[in-house]
Amino acid sequence: MSIQVLQGTLDLMILRTLATMGPQHAYGIASRLQQVSEYALNLNQGTIYPALVRIEQHGWTRSSWGKTENNREAKYYTITKAGLKALEEETERWRQMASVVEKLLAEEQ
Repeated sequence: MSIQVLQGTLDLMILRTLATMGPQHAYGIASRLQQVSEYALNLNQGTIYPALVRIEQHGWTRSSWGKTENNREAKYYTITKAGLKALEEETERWRQMASVVEKLLAEEQ
């Protein structure tokens, strides 16, 4: 079963991936997110590239060109200090929101 990414969560997932794995190209990020989600997430270029542009515009990442494992040119993204701070803040916001949702769902039982 494929799930859709909630608005605002893709940035958090990308930042976490870069913080954990180091510099990655878009395909590497998408592959990692699919792997971690046990293929419940299916991210295409139309989803991941706008998010990468957005977080780079915020100054949370920087990019540079490099060679992939297959010797192809690709843009690699690296998390910045500002990105690490944003990751910390967004993680806390996500945990607070998830806690609220869990409490609301528990009321149904």
